[in-house]
Amino acid sequence: MRLGIIGGLGPMATAYFMELLINMTDAKCDQDHLEMIIYNCPSIPDRTAYILGKSNANPVVPIIKIGKKLKEQNVDCISIPCITAHYFHDEIEEKTGCKVIHAIRDTSYMLKEAGLTKIGIMATDGTIQSRIFQNEIEKNGMHGLVPDKKYQRIVMDIIYKDIKAGKIPDIEKYNVVATHLKNKGAQVIILGCTELSLLKKQYDIKTGVIDAMEVLAKSSLIQCNKRVKPKYNKLFVPCLLYTSPSPRDTR
Repeated sequence: MRLGIIGGLGPMATAYFMELLINMTDAKCDQDHLEMIIYNCPSIPDRTAYILGKSNANPVVPIIKIGKKLKEQNVDCISIPCITAHYFHDEIEEKTGCKVIHAIRDTSYMLKEAGLTKIGIMATDGTIQSRIFQNEIEKNGMHGLVPDKKYQRIVMDIIYKDIKAGKIPDIEKYNVVATHLKNKGAQVIILGCTELSLLKKQYDIKTGVIDAMEVLAKSSLIQCNKRVKPKYNKLFVPCLLYTSPSPRDTR
């Protein structure tokens, strides 16, 4: 089977998504890996700005155009490593005529199966204000907890001023927001933006976090009939007590 990827939203997140797909695959040789067609299109307008009414440039138009190209190239399904773009999921799926993996829905199912009830969410303003995570979480009988305004501004700084700007993400900013959400009762925190996924790559965050992009990668492999390494059977460990993550040893 063949996976289509609509990427560039942002570019580093797309590169990491491909890395996740490769690392998660239980492969013994090159031929065991997933065939992919990737469009890296950073020119697609900002999703949050459009959702919040700060821009008239509709990102779904080029996304659908690329999705139709992928359909013509005989992909079996499409993944979009941009959580905010899931706001347009149903429209994209309908107008491309191709199945689009739903990272938010799959993340919510996974948390429900774990028996959790209070879920912290770290994501863009567009994702938070459109309630695309909260709605799915509530459908599954759980309660979504979002940062208060001053903490949400910190999340946006991590995404836009650090990661999208090509800087190493500031883990202390993350610690402040994570502690805030834990104090509100969160049993696990969703890294609900693909830029935030790079925090988990850069720092050793072991407990109390679920990365929506890891869920997207795992769902994509399963949908394309690829075996997933056993170490990825469980993508998170709930934790009521927050511990500060440390940088990964890159030596």
